[in-house]
Amino acid sequence: MTRIFSGIKPTGHLTLGNYLGALRQWVEVDQHRAESLFCVVDLHALTVEHDPARVRRLSRQAATLMLAAGLDPERCAVFVQSHVDEHARLSYLLECVANDGEMRRMIQYKEKSVRERERGGSVRLSLLTYPVLMAADILAYGADEVPVGEDQTQHVELTRDLAVRFNQRYGHTFVVPRATPPKVAARVMDLQEPTSKMGKSHESGAGIVYLLDEPEVVRKKILRAVTDSGREVVYDREGKPGVSNLLEILAACEGRGPEELSGAFDSYGELKKATAEAVVELLRPVRERHRELCAEPGRVDAVLRAGAEKARAMARPTVDAAYRAMGLMMPAGGEV
Repeated sequence: MTRIFSGIKPTGHLTLGNYLGALRQWVEVDQHRAESLFCVVDLHALTVEHDPARVRRLSRQAATLMLAAGLDPERCAVFVQSHVDEHARLSYLLECVANDGEMRRMIQYKEKSVRERERGGSVRLSLLTYPVLMAADILAYGADEVPVGEDQTQHVELTRDLAVRFNQRYGHTFVVPRATPPKVAARVMDLQEPTSKMGKSHESGAGIVYLLDEPEVVRKKILRAVTDSGREVVYDREGKPGVSNLLEILAACEGRGPEELSGAFDSYGELKKATAEAVVELLRPVRERHRELCAEPGRVDAVLRAGAEKARAMARPTVDAAYRAMGLMMPAGGEV
């Protein structure tokens, strides 16, 4: 059976982009067609300056929203990365297989290290090596597929390279995974900067719809979205990025293609109102379910504990095999 691994980093509040670009795919498709593991990758949040209490809070919020969106613990494993030691155990072994040059070629390292220096901060070594940790996340579970957006495909290619290199040097140990673009995902851009991806941590947040935004906040953000010159409501990513972004969001909410909506509105205002109401209704059940789960914290804890136990049982044999393959002695009991 096909096995899937994917994760969300708790570096900010989850957004409409996270939902339409990843969570909905996990809920509606992946957990039903494959043996799936979905993880809050909290170790990745430590690669830059951070507030420990905020990381804990956002990790729990992300896990709760994953369940609120519809992930079923009976169908998939939902867990927190740091709860499963095999991620860190395997990461070091893969660092011994990776080389400095390929780490420094990673696009995200180049971009994030520049931002850190511009802020006057130092660049942590973990920012350079975190793609190896991401590779460990995937390879520990023998994942066949990794549903990721375009910005993460380079990291999956690195994972493939490391798996092949390890297998050639030390004997076949890892499944070589492949990146799979989500089938039902939408590309959601910032409402104020429609040529930039809707991220979790923009300073103002004015162009970002968060999953837990109140309906009136959602409406206000969408009604204030940047549009384009002219009046015609047509889908043209290059010529009309603002209008096209709204059409993509509305189409994703309705399960249609943005081209189908091109020309369906007489004004930008009409398009904004329709998009705002569609997003409010899309997120309403997620927000309501999140509220219910927050009232039962023990239930979320139980899901995460069971998910970690399931994940650990799946990862440990592969990671132990990697230890033996590289020449490390195993304890007398056979397990670390």
